[in-house]
Amino acid sequence: MTEAEALGTSHFSRALMAVCRVAVALMWIQNASWKRPPEFGEGAEPRRDLYNWTLKGVEHEVFAPWAWLVDNVILPNFVAFAWFAFAVEVSLGAFLLVGLATRFWALVGLLQTTAITFSVLNAPHAWHWSYFLMYVAHLALLATAAGRAYGVDGTLRPIWRQRGGGGSRLLLAAS
Repeated sequence: MTEAEALGTSHFSRALMAVCRVAVALMWIQNASWKRPPEFGEGAEPRRDLYNWTLKGVEHEVFAPWAWLVDNVILPNFVAFAWFAFAVEVSLGAFLLVGLATRFWALVGLLQTTAITFSVLNAPHAWHWSYFLMYVAHLALLATAAGRAYGVDGTLRPIWRQRGGGGSRLLLAAS
């Protein structure tokens, strides 16, 4: 076995990437669990849940343009934003769990991690390394196409490759 085979095709490496993918999926599912529809903490006193953490993006500014966006666009339209964030995180969890369109969802995870980082990196009691670890985990899923290891991507790629066409090419790129 060559060094490249040991990294990319060994059963052990593939199993570890599948475990990583499932762990990241479970993290997103757990992260969505404290976002409580339909108000997401907006009407609560004291402020809690997603609304409280969204406010931190303004109260503990990390990146001025992001703080402006939160203050002027997201907070005035909070419930719509909250439903969108909830849907993104549930979808991240679901798609990564089954390993479908894994590269696409790894990119979405990087974007969502950026939004979270810009909101809470400077918040009191935030563990800064957790956001950097989220970046690294999503980069690993993206780089290794982790859904091809014991995921739906690995099962369906041969079918998508045979079919051709725009939709199949898109699915091949996303997997």
